[in-house]
Amino acid sequence: MRHFSRPSGNTRALRLILPAFVAISAPVSAQVGPALAPDQLLGLYPAPRFSPLAADCTDCLATPQARFYFKGDLSVSPTRDAVGFDPARRAFDDLARWAGERGGQPEGRLPSLVWTGSPEIARGTLADAATRLDLGGGQSLAFDHVAKISTNLSFYDASSAAFFDRRAVIARGQTADGRFVARTLWPADHGLQALAPPQPLRPGETLESLVRAGQGDARASYSTRVLWQRDPAALDVAGKPVLAFILNGAQGDDDEAHGGHFAVATGRVGPGGEMNQWLVNNFYNLGSVSEKGIIASTVPLDAYLGELNSGQSWYRPSSILVAVLRDPRVPGLYQEGIGRVFQHFYRQDFPYRHATANCTGLNVETLRTLGWRLPKLGAESRLKAAIALPYVAIRDGSLQNGKSAYDYLSAERTDLYPLVGFTSLGDDLLGRITRGGAAGSGLEAQLAQDIEAVILVQVPQFPSSRAVGQAPVGSMEEYLARAPANKADWKIVPVAPRPFPAELRDAAAPAAEGTPADTAVLAEGAMFAGLGGLGLFGLGRAFVRRRAARGRPAA
Repeated sequence: MRHFSRPSGNTRALRLILPAFVAISAPVSAQVGPALAPDQLLGLYPAPRFSPLAADCTDCLATPQARFYFKGDLSVSPTRDAVGFDPARRAFDDLARWAGERGGQPEGRLPSLVWTGSPEIARGTLADAATRLDLGGGQSLAFDHVAKISTNLSFYDASSAAFFDRRAVIARGQTADGRFVARTLWPADHGLQALAPPQPLRPGETLESLVRAGQGDARASYSTRVLWQRDPAALDVAGKPVLAFILNGAQGDDDEAHGGHFAVATGRVGPGGEMNQWLVNNFYNLGSVSEKGIIASTVPLDAYLGELNSGQSWYRPSSILVAVLRDPRVPGLYQEGIGRVFQHFYRQDFPYRHATANCTGLNVETLRTLGWRLPKLGAESRLKAAIALPYVAIRDGSLQNGKSAYDYLSAERTDLYPLVGFTSLGDDLLGRITRGGAAGSGLEAQLAQDIEAVILVQVPQFPSSRAVGQAPVGSMEEYLARAPANKADWKIVPVAPRPFPAELRDAAAPAAEGTPADTAVLAEGAMFAGLGGLGLFGLGRAFVRRRAARGRPAA
């Protein structure tokens, strides 16, 4: 097979030339055209409001720090009306000040950068063992896909081709020499089409039990279930704005990934129930180069789940909880708020931390700061955290390992575990907002007024050469029970560091805050020093008493 050449590491270049629209005498659902065409959306926004982000652009509004991560790869940025931020404040102080000024209303500004990766979108049906893309009206193109990046452990194979053959798809990629070369592959029936009547949670059934059951079989069928709807009449979701929570399960071949992953999406449902064009806000560690080529970004949902190297659906199952709304103000406010957080994140104002500033916590705390008073569950065990800090540090000969153990055990669980954050938001949405509980004020009141339905979507893992994933864990105890007892036996994928250029650092930016473990080290150090001092004092007193009893001077 021929593929676009893809350099290793985080640079995954496709040609950035936007080809002319291919006129086809087929329905609009079966065509190839520019990703920024007038009929396309990026989340809540018309795609033409964005422009391809050239390395030397002078009118784009993405910051130099953000552009650094996407050199040579296609991302887009608005030339006006982009989300701003206060460079002199810490990220969440900036967010809180802005949210207070807005009074719960978005400004109508756009994400300053969206990572699209591909210049074209194709809609059609795969045929001939997924080697041909039928576009309708007698039109077709040879079909191919991009190559595996060198660091990725697994990839599209014969089982993938069999899964997509004879299936209607939405693909992002590029046409070349009569072929469409796909970078992103998404089943067209993975949307909100033909929704069945509501099936509320039954006695003994919980959102967590549904997630665990659905993600326990990564090869299950795609499914949707309306958990609640306001109007007893048939539910019409076409064109409606949404706020969606995405929970990705545990990977089957990485013992550091049993916790899963979490993201939040915004957008509008397509005329045929499509959700591929929603924007997902995906936080990953910028300090290392992902072996799958993932870069923290705002990204279309079909790329987030279906990009052939980095898409979550290629290596674990996912659950999506969709709040269908009548007004875009809540998802608009969230999208603008998280855009401010991303600006600070790209600037390295704070680092990604797996325990205290991860994919779950950054999204959940953004919602809290905007006014969603999600109850906190507290830490897993502060006592265990206090014991773990010195124990792990001595056992491993690493203070950093001890601090990491402390941070995990002392972190707020709705911020730490993707499963806990996902189910807590969903339970709160279903319980307090949609079932007549206290509506609250601000963002919560707007949700209560605007929400029309809550839908649980289960997306299975796509077949490939990768091991099958499963539901994520929800506690440290469950994590340790699932991973091999001997950490030397863990399957871990090594990643290379990604240094941040010194010239891109802003000397005026606030210094990054420490973690709870930093404070604990000082407190426990002082405590042990105090105990040690008391012990030495006691030994000294005993020595003096013994010397005095023998009739000898103390010194």
